[in-house]
Amino acid sequence: MSHFIQSIFDLLSNLGYLGIALGLMVEVIPSEIVLAYGGYLVSIGKISFVGAVIAGTIGGLIAQWFLYWLGRYGGRPFLNKYGKYLLIQPHHIDLAQQWFSKFGSGVIFTARFIPVVRHAISIPAGIARMSFAKFSIYTVVAIIPWSILFLYLGMTLGTKWDQINQAAKPYVTPAIIIAILFTIGYVVYKWKFKKNETK
Repeated sequence: MSHFIQSIFDLLSNLGYLGIALGLMVEVIPSEIVLAYGGYLVSIGKISFVGAVIAGTIGGLIAQWFLYWLGRYGGRPFLNKYGKYLLIQPHHIDLAQQWFSKFGSGVIFTARFIPVVRHAISIPAGIARMSFAKFSIYTVVAIIPWSILFLYLGMTLGTKWDQINQAAKPYVTPAIIIAILFTIGYVVYKWKFKKNETK
């Protein structure tokens, strides 16, 4: 682990709950790793599990609010120009927009469990001017189980929390499959609902 990364984790440790929230808001390090480290802090008694879940949820929500408002007021031209500074490439936004156009607002929940799409999906929601309250609810409902999973795995791993990617694989792959199936089910439901309305 580089000195820079280690210094970030030392800062997160010193800040406790605030450190977890900030780590997820800024996301210099992937959220899964920040949460796993949070789980490690729980395992040594530095913070509580419930407090870590709350901090993770708040930090993750604020990060997505930021992307939502960037999409809403900056639009696609702004993001094409400056998105790279937020580690979001144009093809990430393209994919997220395709998902949002195809599946509608319900994808805000399911996309949170799918790599690449999950961080960028807030942008087309903002561009489409999706209800901010609805966006926030869907986002929180998805962030909570994600935070619980990685905090729990971090607790279980203890000092080996940095092996989170290998430990999470048996859980994340089924979650992605379930999320995709849920999305398909949501689309079929919407299609049938619209079809019945036109009769």
